[in-house]
Amino acid sequence: MVKTKSPASTRTRHAILNLLKMDGPTDSAQLAEQLQVSAMAVRQHLYDLQAQGVVSFSEEARPLGRPAKLWHLTDAAQRHFPESYAELSVELIHAMTKAFGPVGLDKLLDVRTEEQIARYRAETSKATTLKQKLKTLARLRTAEGYMADVKPDVNGALLLIENHCPICAAAKVCEGLCRRELDAFQAALGDAAKIERTEHIIAGARRCVYRVTPC
Repeated sequence: MVKTKSPASTRTRHAILNLLKMDGPTDSAQLAEQLQVSAMAVRQHLYDLQAQGVVSFSEEARPLGRPAKLWHLTDAAQRHFPESYAELSVELIHAMTKAFGPVGLDKLLDVRTEEQIARYRAETSKATTLKQKLKTLARLRTAEGYMADVKPDVNGALLLIENHCPICAAAKVCEGLCRRELDAFQAALGDAAKIERTEHIIAGARRCVYRVTPC
């Protein structure tokens, strides 16, 4: 008789994957605290997920006791975080380049960027502070599948963090997508801030991070 996982168990495993996606390498005690379950239960889920090949761990030395196991997602875990019609998007980019040439593709991306800017500005214009604008932008990006968050940085700067890229496959074959998104963010935030990308998934980072500095 095949033993099936309970809905609660499935939800816990999804929650573990989401936390590792959002926070990066984390030990079982921290995961247990965030999920409000026992560390033993979390470790069992982690070992099961490891057996599926979606998580792994590295050891980190601690001042006292044994090294801690820091769990992280593997490349195989990306199937749990959807990309927006990845294969179709790549095929369409190739088809558009073949039909209209690089200049035509750039014009199409310009139209997409203009629509993005209009949508983002319509929402961020309701905010009165830079932090509120950035949180609004993060909310919009999360709705688009980017799992975005805002955190403080040094010297009064803020970080816009995107823990997932739902258009990653398309962005790998069309660099203009990422470049224009940075332009859209700057346009949405206006002249009161300068934004720069400091981490990039396409370049091999775990996430995309943008530092936003007040002007």
